Amino acid sequence: MTTLDGVARADQNRALGLSTFAFTACFAVWTIFSIIGVAIKDELGLSEAQFGILVATPILTGSITRLFLGVWTEKYGGRLVFPAQMILTAMATWALTLADSYVMYLIAALGIGLAGGSFIIGVAYVSRWYDAGRQGTALGIFGAGNVGAAVTKFVAPFVMVAYGWHGVAYAWAAALAVIGVLFFLFAKDDPEMVERRKTGVRAPSMAEQFAPLKNLQVWRFSLYYFLVFGAFVALALWMPHYLIEVYGLDVKTAGMAAASFSLSASLFRAYGGHLSDKFGARSVMYWTFGFSMVLLFMLSYPPTDYVIQGKDGPIAFSTQMDVWPFVAVLFVLGFFMSLGKAAVFKHIPVYYPNHVGAVGGLVGMIGGLGGFVLPILFGTLLDISGVYTSCFALLFALVGVALLWMHMSVRAMERKTHGEALDTLPALPEMQEIHDPERTVMPRVLEDWRPEESDFWQEKGRRIARRNLWISIPALLLAFSVWMVWSMVVARLPAIGFDFSTSQLFWLAALPGLSGATLRIFYSFMVPIFGGRLWTTLSTASLLLPAVGIGYAVQDAGTPYLIFLTLALLCGFGGGNFASSMANIAFFFPKAEKGNALAMNAGLGNLGVSVMQFLVPLVITAGVFGALGGAPQTLSDGGQLWMQNAGFVWVPFIIAATAAAWIGMDDIADARASFREQAIIFSRKHNWLMCILYTGTFGSFIGYSAGFPLLTRLSFPEVNAMQYVFLGPLVGALSRAGTGWISDRFGGGRVTFWTFAAMIVAVFGVIAALGAGSFAGFFAAFMALFLLTGVGNASTFQMIPAIMGREVPRLLPNLDAAASRKQADRESAAIIAFTSAIAAYGAFFIPKAYGTSIAMTGSPVGALWGFLVFYAICLAITWVYYTRRGSLLYDLERGGAAKAAATAPAS
Repeated sequence: MTTLDGVARADQNRALGLSTFAFTACFAVWTIFSIIGVAIKDELGLSEAQFGILVATPILTGSITRLFLGVWTEKYGGRLVFPAQMILTAMATWALTLADSYVMYLIAALGIGLAGGSFIIGVAYVSRWYDAGRQGTALGIFGAGNVGAAVTKFVAPFVMVAYGWHGVAYAWAAALAVIGVLFFLFAKDDPEMVERRKTGVRAPSMAEQFAPLKNLQVWRFSLYYFLVFGAFVALALWMPHYLIEVYGLDVKTAGMAAASFSLSASLFRAYGGHLSDKFGARSVMYWTFGFSMVLLFMLSYPPTDYVIQGKDGPIAFSTQMDVWPFVAVLFVLGFFMSLGKAAVFKHIPVYYPNHVGAVGGLVGMIGGLGGFVLPILFGTLLDISGVYTSCFALLFALVGVALLWMHMSVRAMERKTHGEALDTLPALPEMQEIHDPERTVMPRVLEDWRPEESDFWQEKGRRIARRNLWISIPALLLAFSVWMVWSMVVARLPAIGFDFSTSQLFWLAALPGLSGATLRIFYSFMVPIFGGRLWTTLSTASLLLPAVGIGYAVQDAGTPYLIFLTLALLCGFGGGNFASSMANIAFFFPKAEKGNALAMNAGLGNLGVSVMQFLVPLVITAGVFGALGGAPQTLSDGGQLWMQNAGFVWVPFIIAATAAAWIGMDDIADARASFREQAIIFSRKHNWLMCILYTGTFGSFIGYSAGFPLLTRLSFPEVNAMQYVFLGPLVGALSRAGTGWISDRFGGGRVTFWTFAAMIVAVFGVIAALGAGSFAGFFAAFMALFLLTGVGNASTFQMIPAIMGREVPRLLPNLDAAASRKQADRESAAIIAFTSAIAAYGAFFIPKAYGTSIAMTGSPVGALWGFLVFYAICLAITWVYYTRRGSLLYDLERGGAAKAAATAPAS
């Protein structure tokens, strides 16, 4: 007998009706700032970024609390949790009228955000009343409560005109409190809660409910919901402001126009649930993402003027989407978003019937965070680019990533179901006669690769591995050079006539780090999928785009800031290469030489930063390429610079490195693995811990390298910083390549611990030197920091194979020795690549932290104190997990040099 046996249809309808009504009221309160925020913005004189933060703040708490409210609903039941949540939200909404400063408004907005948590309460409550065949429709009807956003946009403008924004807050607070009381009086406990009380079965523990969150599938569902729900919330909040600013509508008309989007993105959710029950949630998700990409492309295209040179002279025309076509396209976009929202939550009760609260809470939290993060990004993109449609361009890119990930996952499931036969089929029917998988031999693929066998390694393996390493090193050196060349270009832009503010310059210096770090996440998994030879060739060739682009952009002082932003992002191609390069080289070498090979590849690759900072100041002072390179730029003092050479100088070397990679490198057949096979690292605790530690070492190295030239010029304008800044990255790169023996002798964990301790002292030295105005002290302290980051880079990477060599046998005890070693090697390579991806964000956050600190306090010292605190956290993690007595590496690192050489790789 199931808990649904004997449940009356009337009770099901009561639960669904009350929940939908309550959710509608909560959603109306959750999006209240989309209307009253406009009045508060004018009242307080807020900037675009401040307005974006205010509007997004309720979304933050509404998202985070979903995780806990879902768990509490599973434990205590929706009849108790739902009314409590509504009454607390009503109190916070009323308290908003008492705020008298921007900070107080933000605090009240955090409380109002509880309204957003109502969604997961309703999902957990309603899903218990219906069987699997009807859950999609029921949850779709419940989810249509998103229409509360449209209610606010339709009604609130008229209330605000009549009674001011305080009147809106009073009315919404009173209504929500009344509905909370009515829900408690008329709702019933769900069937599972009744059965649990009858049988005395305890509620599931927190650990039991959170267990499925380790599945990658749950996080993939979260990304889907981030787009279909988070983007809906973000656009619902952003559109009134957008319509007022772009099309000049008044607040009432803008509110009603934006409400049409909220209406379509809400009411049709019930229909999406029905379609998911009938055709399958996967098909509905394909419809959602496919049509959304088309619609977002249309919306992202900005008003543009064109001039075409015709045979009778110039032909001029322009394109622009008028307000009502815009609203119509937005309405259709909302329709497909509503289908997608229902389809995502159709998956959860089917895949995780006993964990709806926890899984749905996480998915709902990530989706809600989209509503928090995206408005801030919308405002930031608008401030940076000045293009209003940039918000839709961002969503277009994100939807494309989600569609690709979904399709790859679906294909992986098909292969698992039908076997490898799918992969051996001819690509095209007309090629069937010449397609013979048995006779086709892929060029330069090493089918037999046994580096751990001494005879194989001595006779054949070492020669091949070293050839691949010495081709990889210059390619990686060029990648770092192009990645960081922007820091040198940015520092000279004002001198050649570009009128950018300090904030804009720091953004340009930071963006290559942001894009490079993000690309590393994807590059981390590319070598096992495509092969090291092909991927190294393609990734090296991609460096031509920013190199050539820089060469042309800097020659015209009228080049728009948006072009420079684009080039800064393209420079991130160089940053992404590190992850794939390290993963590739890790496969070639045995454990006894893997650490040293990685240190050589990374250390000499890092040297590209110093090479760039030494070479660029030389080549920009002369017309190296003659007439082909273009005319020089005239400085304010009458001198001349060939700034374009900062980009052009790399072009011949990139072409040569690309050819060398294609001709001379190899693929290893055993290194091939799908993303799914590599994704196991996301469930490994030490993957995430090493991400933190490597951010402290490599993130510091690359961040300091990116920000050092500009920071030095701003802090000591009387010093010609360009003569000295290359020394920092040079010291860091050489110390990484040459200090691997320290970790071999004393252990990577111990070296990492003392490195972080010394970095704390060095940061104190930088702060003291800035306070004393001493360039010598400032420079010496930074040289110490660069030296230490190199030592730490080598020691942290030395730790990873040692850690996984111990963890894989413990986690997978059923594997034999050979399979365990292969799995440890695969996971080590993936973790090495992934940690490098996360750490690379230092190239964005460190320069940006300087800029933010200077803007807020007039000094970079605030940012430096933040770095110091982070190093202290890294120090504590290293001690707790790796160096204290009884920790993972304690016995290994204190077992003597012979034991270390036998069980852990050298670096």
